[in-house]
Amino acid sequence: MSDLSIQASEAKKASRRLAIIDTDTKNAALANIAKRLMDNSDAIFEANDKDIAEAEAGNLETPLLKRLKFREAKLSDVCDGIRSLIDLEEPVGKMSLHTTLDDGLELYRVTCPIGVVGVIFESRPDALVQIATLCLKSGNAVFLKGGREANNTNKILAEIISSAGIEAGLPEGWLHLLTSREDVANMLSLNEYIDLIIPRGSNDFVKYIMSNTSIAVLGHADGVCHTYIDRDCDPDIAVKVAVDAKTQYVSVCNATETFLIDRAAVPAVLDRLVAALKDAGVELYGSEEVSKLLGIPEVSEWHHEYLDYKASVKIVEDVNEAIDHINRYGSGHTDAIITENEQTADLFMSAVDSGSVLVNCSTRFADGFRYGFGAEVGISTSKIHARGPVGLECMVSYKYKLIGHGDIVDDYATKRKTFKHIRRDVK
Repeated sequence: MSDLSIQASEAKKASRRLAIIDTDTKNAALANIAKRLMDNSDAIFEANDKDIAEAEAGNLETPLLKRLKFREAKLSDVCDGIRSLIDLEEPVGKMSLHTTLDDGLELYRVTCPIGVVGVIFESRPDALVQIATLCLKSGNAVFLKGGREANNTNKILAEIISSAGIEAGLPEGWLHLLTSREDVANMLSLNEYIDLIIPRGSNDFVKYIMSNTSIAVLGHADGVCHTYIDRDCDPDIAVKVAVDAKTQYVSVCNATETFLIDRAAVPAVLDRLVAALKDAGVELYGSEEVSKLLGIPEVSEWHHEYLDYKASVKIVEDVNEAIDHINRYGSGHTDAIITENEQTADLFMSAVDSGSVLVNCSTRFADGFRYGFGAEVGISTSKIHARGPVGLECMVSYKYKLIGHGDIVDDYATKRKTFKHIRRDVK
């Protein structure tokens, strides 16, 4: 048995215990994790400094460096996220269905943990904290594999989180950190122990994972997000929201990458938008028409995630062309419309096939913490079993519990009894 198989076996055993751990113990573990992270901030920052130095020596791109940095503000943010998780309702054991099949024969559908979850994510140490604590609150054991650029930071964070959880009553082996690509390849074969894999990355990466494992995969693919500025927009709102959607934090999957502008809105919006984006340091690319109009480079590919101070601009004839463009070139992540026309907004929200569709607000709102989920394991571009920000409610499955009193199927097969199937209110 390989070392990874042994770890996976330990995680499976731990998941059985996590499934029945009470809420108070889980919340105490979360509180202890937040405390231990703050108490060990100097050691965490020292490890992060090593990662930053190595990344700079390797000429890592600026947006990726920004993701990699884990200093006071990010530590404070993740600890705030942990405290918000403590305040959230217990996700395990919630009843979502109660049916009386017959007198004295009661059926219940109740949430339960998934089991062991493997999450592969980018070089963002804050993601490790969010993922680990979400798995804890939802009663799941977890394998974590972050980007190699964050190895030192991830190692110390995983050690602190794991030990702090165990101190508070969690089982040994509830969290494991993977450090190499070989570990990922080996993890894909551990279908006996691992119940779900969540890969965060490009479409090609997610497809690779799906093609090389029999374990269920919840894909978190790239974020090719759009903001469409409609003819009935408020120009002031359009410019304000567009700048935030692109520049508030460029190296994340919910930043807008393409701006679509209704032709009728061009006179009131285009010059102002371009000026505001350029003032914010954004390099623009355009459709053939926009390229000639503004004297900027032409877009080479519409399905493109820049993760940088770069964006594409296209003029469309109306909301229908905008919808068609998004459904063709988007990634099903997050798309927004800026309009004062409620009918147009309703059409956009119904017709755009994405996990989050927004009206008159920045695509940067598409986030587990901002949605009130505590945090997120990722943003799913799948449709089954979860879509959009994957928070606590998406980190559980369910089971059916049927309670009878000596009931047998033969009574119903021979018509001595008949089912009543009475739906009961669920509180």
